[in-house]
Amino acid sequence: MTDRTLTIRNKSFEWGKRTYLMGVLNVTPDSFSDGGDFYTRESALAQAENMVKSGVDIIDIGGQSTRPGAAEISTSEEIDRVIPLVQILRQKPDIFGSVPISVDTTRAQVAKAAVEAGADIINDISGATFDSEMLSTVAQLKVPIILMHIRGTPQTMQKLTDYRDLIGEIKEFLESRIAEAVAAGIDKSHIILDPGIGFAKNYSQNLEIMRELRKFRILNCPLLVGVSRKSFIGHILNQPEAKQRIWGTAAACTGAIANSADILRVHDVREMRDVSQVADAIFRYQS
Repeated sequence: MTDRTLTIRNKSFEWGKRTYLMGVLNVTPDSFSDGGDFYTRESALAQAENMVKSGVDIIDIGGQSTRPGAAEISTSEEIDRVIPLVQILRQKPDIFGSVPISVDTTRAQVAKAAVEAGADIINDISGATFDSEMLSTVAQLKVPIILMHIRGTPQTMQKLTDYRDLIGEIKEFLESRIAEAVAAGIDKSHIILDPGIGFAKNYSQNLEIMRELRKFRILNCPLLVGVSRKSFIGHILNQPEAKQRIWGTAAACTGAIANSADILRVHDVREMRDVSQVADAIFRYQS
């Protein structure tokens, strides 16, 4: 990779040196793992503060649930959920001043409002395919974007898991999204890739992606991996309760680090900070 450092809000991300943690903050009533837990502004603020104390590197705020089958909300409702929280965090510079805020959205209008309110990164689970204005908007905003692989929508994706060549097709999709993003005016150093664990992938496909993560290195962008509490872990552990999958998440995160993930998107920041520090010492050791 030509550029190994990205600076966001005076925080330097030195790719390859250590694992960075993105903390999930869902201001939704219906997300798969923590829907409703942080739906009020007070509970969301308290959770954000807890993440900072636990060593989070990025806070990722989402107002639209992307779990399988989740109902789509209106743009105005998504803005009403997300923007006030971004503003509240930015009004507390003593706590959140140096913490980049990511907004998990597929809508250019939400992305623009979020960055204007103080967000620093756009995390688009559609790879900027749901909204034709997303790439040009992000280019104008001059912020990094996370492009994820998906097929279909959260309503249809679990029926779209028939691949001829799983890793090759994900790679082709991400490569095409990089090209579109660069053509729209986004600097390649501002692009982060996510292979989309759980999004239009079945149990065995999720494991294959985890084993083959290094193959995405050829795309020369940092890799974000989101395994936290996901159903493939529940399948392995025979654990239907998402919040009871912390140890399984820890194992999956270790595997992701061993296969050179740069960012882990997690619910349990304090626990995964310990996991990533130990895994980094083992797998990122340079003699």
